[in-house]
Amino acid sequence: MLTINKLLPRGRGLSSVLLKRAATVELDWDVRQKSRFDATDSQGRALGVFLPRGSVVRGGDVLVAEDGSLVVVKAAPQPVLVVRHCASHGSPFDLMRAAYHLGNRHVQLELQPDRLLLEPDHVLADMLRQMHLEVSEERSAFEPEGGAYGAAGGGHGHSHGHSHEHAHTHAQGAAHEHGPGCGHDHAHAPSVAYAAAPPAPRGKPLGIAVSSAPAPHVHGPHCSHGHDH
Repeated sequence: MLTINKLLPRGRGLSSVLLKRAATVELDWDVRQKSRFDATDSQGRALGVFLPRGSVVRGGDVLVAEDGSLVVVKAAPQPVLVVRHCASHGSPFDLMRAAYHLGNRHVQLELQPDRLLLEPDHVLADMLRQMHLEVSEERSAFEPEGGAYGAAGGGHGHSHGHSHEHAHTHAQGAAHEHGPGCGHDHAHAPSVAYAAAPPAPRGKPLGIAVSSAPAPHVHGPHCSHGHDH
């Protein structure tokens, strides 16, 4: 048995020439949502797949065997319910409403612009028909949505790469010094600059203890704050 413990989503980074030469394996959704399973590829080799827990295999992904050989995964056709809106008495919005109700029941759904696909369930089929939707039983590859948090995304998520340079600059830079031209509203609580400990007194010590907390700011003629407000 050939052991496989690595998955390349969509064959990322591999040339099309290598992918064309690679063996293939057809798997239905029931198998592909498991992280450990056995299969047989197009070359007749027995595969023992041991992926990290929580992994999901999608059609087009590439399995990498311990000997470096590649196996391209194909989503095998399987029985599914195909849901369409009624062209005579409904509208495409009916599909959105159906997806909402199915989602509330945690039903795995494949979303298409003009249809919904789900695994066979006669109770759900009856419910959808009562919502004036057309439901048919077909055979098709099934690729349900992975969820908002990528729980079943199989590594297909993407990073937005937001920059946090602004926040880091303020955290690491010198404290801002407030003044008449700083443009900040001084009605709020004292900033970090004012909360800092006062500088050590200069000159000969007078034996008077200095408080670690700064005295509250008192507005006056020499405080340098604008008072025209």
